[in-house]
Amino acid sequence: MPAGPSSALLIVVSAPSGAGKTTLCEQVLAHSPGVTRAVTCTTRSPRGTERDGVDYYFLDPATFHRRVQAGEFLEHATVHGRSYGVLKAEVVGRLRQGHDVLLNVDVQGAASVRAAAQADAELRQALLTVFLAPASLAVLEERLRKRGTDSEEEMHRRLEVARQELARWPEFDYVIVSASMAEDYRRMAVILEAERLRARRARLPQAPSSAR
Repeated sequence: MPAGPSSALLIVVSAPSGAGKTTLCEQVLAHSPGVTRAVTCTTRSPRGTERDGVDYYFLDPATFHRRVQAGEFLEHATVHGRSYGVLKAEVVGRLRQGHDVLLNVDVQGAASVRAAAQADAELRQALLTVFLAPASLAVLEERLRKRGTDSEEEMHRRLEVARQELARWPEFDYVIVSASMAEDYRRMAVILEAERLRARRARLPQAPSSAR
């Protein structure tokens, strides 16, 4: 059952590239009832069977920029010449419907969401941040090399960015040191259950007033 509006979570998952956050997020969406992903805006064109409003909100660059200037995004970034961002209205709307919302973002994106939540009581109440860390940089390097998609120069760049991101783990509510796909999801499920039981998220039935 979806969580009630007073206990809905805004779940932010971050990790260095190659640590496994996309796999973890896919596991959460597949096995955690009531958790939904926020539909991201992008300036790139649709691919294959992608549908506007389902896979992404496809915006032209001018519209995207205008919405950035209007402060409508919780977080946004430009990657390889294409812009991506999550609208605050998209997240808040889903939370108010009682759905937990999952965001898969980088460390900088998580910082942007955290800053927005500091200025918004509704988001602050819902926010839960989780950092997925590799067991070591050597393990991360091995995973990246297995992909076989990066040049040696790009590999060094990714590892340097990973070092910087790993140093920011204290900014998050929880840290999961990646073990296996099943174990990472088990730990994430425990975190979600614990957060749903927090007293500040509870809405208990009120005792009837005493008859006079």
